[in-house]
Amino acid sequence: MGAERYMEIALAMAKETIGQTSPNPSVGCVIAKDGEIVGLGAHLRAGTEHAEIHALQQAGENARGAELFVTLEPCSHYGKTPPCVNAILEHGIRKVYIAVLDPNPLVAGRGAAILEEAGVDVDVGILEEEALELNKMFFHYIKTNRPYVTLKSALTLDGKMATSTGDSKWITSQEARLDVHQYRHRHDAILIGSNTALKDNPHLTTRLPHGGRNPIRIVLDSSLKIRLDANILHDHAAKTIFICSEDAPLEKEKELVEMGMMVKRLKEPASQLSEVLDWLGEQNITSLFVEGGSAIHTSFIEEGLFQEIVLYVAPKLLGGKGAIPFIGGESPELMAHSKPLEFASVELIGKDIKIVAKPC
Repeated sequence: MGAERYMEIALAMAKETIGQTSPNPSVGCVIAKDGEIVGLGAHLRAGTEHAEIHALQQAGENARGAELFVTLEPCSHYGKTPPCVNAILEHGIRKVYIAVLDPNPLVAGRGAAILEEAGVDVDVGILEEEALELNKMFFHYIKTNRPYVTLKSALTLDGKMATSTGDSKWITSQEARLDVHQYRHRHDAILIGSNTALKDNPHLTTRLPHGGRNPIRIVLDSSLKIRLDANILHDHAAKTIFICSEDAPLEKEKELVEMGMMVKRLKEPASQLSEVLDWLGEQNITSLFVEGGSAIHTSFIEEGLFQEIVLYVAPKLLGGKGAIPFIGGESPELMAHSKPLEFASVELIGKDIKIVAKPC
């Protein structure tokens, strides 16, 4: 079995943990000796043993003289767990293959350097592109101190996300809706605006056949218009944060806080999304899934504050000028002034087409 195949196995294990390791990255590790796998490991949850430790414990004495394949550079600092490079050296690993170096300033090449200085052969860059995609949210957060933002919407073939009355249940198939819950599970937080909260009265939870992690629920509600009988105020399913303006009613804030909600006041939350993202980053929220309406999507897109758009397009037509589009705002006069994107993937889910696009 070649080196790439071992790394593919490590990447596959890491992929299964996306959504449960935040604010840490998802990491997989394989230890091989004489053509056989002797140790496997994945980081399962923040604060627990890293992937390398699990693999080394499984390999035991077989680790001496073996090769280690890991999807992210081993850590070299003391955090909630000891440095992985120490354990690698203690177990006598002969060679370490690293898919990608860790951009975290606490690591940033030092893990690889320590191994090399100790005489371990280090190979960096095997399946690097796949490893970068695996932890794209973590890398973005480390580099910007802001969450990775994914905009999601379900649309008809003519680009409408609701009828003129606001009805949107259901545009897409059950298969597409299940895929959305995978995204909720993988993101730290989910965001909607006050209009969506009032019209849809959602739970914003993850509903997968075998369970899943509920994201932190965030509502941009400048004047705290939320109804006190709203589902998210009573289901106790996840931490819920209301972001309002400085002049929102104090009495309503008090009521929400007494119900267990968190209220954050910002100067202009709806029009100053940069400030919102900065604050979310300070709360260690590394990824944000935006399921808002047309106005919320418009704000994120006009300010260029998104890293990915996920659209589920159903084989349906609404027509009519009154139907609600994916984004609103003013249209530019020239096509040259449009916002360019590139398609990352296109696939069929149920009867619907799923399109993932990113800024160029």
